[in-house]
Amino acid sequence: MSSEATEERVLAAVGERRELVNAAIDEDLPMAEPERLYEAARYLLKAGGKRLRPTVSLLAAEAIADVAPLSADYRSFPAVDDTEVDVMAAAVSLEVIQSFTLIHDDIMDDDDLRRGVPAVHKAYDTETAILAGDTLYSKAFEIMTETGARPEHGLEAMRMLASTCTQICEGQALDVQFESETDVLPEEYLDMVEHKTAVLYGAAAAIPAILLGADDDVVEALYNYGIDSGRAFQIQDDVLDLTVPSDKLGKQRGSDIVENKETLITLHARQQGLDVDALVDSESVETVTEAEIEDAVARLEDVGSIDYARQTAHDLTEQSKERLDVLPDNEARDLLCDIADYLVTRGY
Repeated sequence: MSSEATEERVLAAVGERRELVNAAIDEDLPMAEPERLYEAARYLLKAGGKRLRPTVSLLAAEAIADVAPLSADYRSFPAVDDTEVDVMAAAVSLEVIQSFTLIHDDIMDDDDLRRGVPAVHKAYDTETAILAGDTLYSKAFEIMTETGARPEHGLEAMRMLASTCTQICEGQALDVQFESETDVLPEEYLDMVEHKTAVLYGAAAAIPAILLGADDDVVEALYNYGIDSGRAFQIQDDVLDLTVPSDKLGKQRGSDIVENKETLITLHARQQGLDVDALVDSESVETVTEAEIEDAVARLEDVGSIDYARQTAHDLTEQSKERLDVLPDNEARDLLCDIADYLVTRGY
């Protein structure tokens, strides 16, 4: 299947589930008092987003149960032992955690925009944004308690969610630490990406399996599918930052280089002897020129660093799809494979 056909199929599948997820978010995270706090907490969730992670959760449940996509009630989904589980609540919980991380990331980076709208701390204020993020964090755990799964399965799902949040914080701390280091290895970067980005994909894929009572090998395989796909997703982001025009990217092209952010691309280039710190003369994204970025990209291409990143992302994607062999051969599994491909072929 061509990348265009894969993208069309993925976006259709995501779009169908996004409407259901959005409705569920309104149910599971309603407005409350203080009104300003909950407006801020719901702000990014209402601003949009593809809903990739909850889509992965719903597809994982469909694949495990071997049911036709969109044919089952996600609020009363058939578990392995014939009980019923609200897998939609789990999907919403994971999307709420994603929104929490975005709010705090934007505060740390002092970013102005997110999803085409002012960041929460810009639309409201920093204090309200911090409280909104904290509220989302705690609400995610509340929502996860409402799945109706067997107690031992619900407890294990909560344990994975808590561990995921801890690892995200560890990954963010490593990302900040790496900005002041010049001897980071590609393997260390991949470990950081796993913590900061990929673990949430891993949890999104594995938690439905836990709640539905799937075998341990299925849970492990789905978790590693998410880890591999999530790492490939972040590497593709690194590539897109350099190769996609600013107007399509939604931010200044090459901003990672200007801001001295280490990526798999720059780490590989350092190993090839390239002086990454001297790739651009400008010290801010406001003053950097397209000519500087073009020159930097050409030098990175000359030492093979961009191709290295692309190949690494491709290898991780192939590995992620192999993980799904433990699932029944059905349309939902095929869509999970398509999502893995889409994460590294998307144009923005």
